[in-house]
Amino acid sequence: MKKTTDEMNRLTVEQFHQADKVRLIVVLDNVRSQHNIGAVFRTADAFRLEGVYLCGICCCPPNDEIHKTALGAELSVDWKYFENTLDAVKALQESGYTVYAIEQAHDSITLDDVVKTIAHKPCAVVLGHEVFGVQQEVVDACNACVEIPQYGTKHSLNVSVTAGIVLYEFANALRQ
Repeated sequence: MKKTTDEMNRLTVEQFHQADKVRLIVVLDNVRSQHNIGAVFRTADAFRLEGVYLCGICCCPPNDEIHKTALGAELSVDWKYFENTLDAVKALQESGYTVYAIEQAHDSITLDDVVKTIAHKPCAVVLGHEVFGVQQEVVDACNACVEIPQYGTKHSLNVSVTAGIVLYEFANALRQ
């Protein structure tokens, strides 16, 4: 039997704001789809992450299209806007975060390998544009590049699917 909403004992938005967060920030580099942005907010809420940084052409809340997929998570999860993604990466690094670009690149580290090394370290992950991915200059500025191994015929995953996989793995490792 499925659980009722009451049985799930979810936090209120106020309780969420006051609760301890996983030291993980999601940086969206020119993500154009407001639905993908909303899905990232919802995932960040589910894993109680520290925040979302919206960069470049990313749309910001309040926005009806973001709200459709975020279902209010844009109200619980802290967010900031940066015109330039490099500024967000530099600010995070200066604050002691290790920043990982999620991208297929030479010398990338597999997701399985990187999560073994991150326990208790503040981290950020950069997810890129739906067609072009993370900008090369941003990849170059990050501490490392992480890749999700893929075994089929397609060369990429939707950014919101990638976010779900990566954020679950990072959050799980950081909670240990």
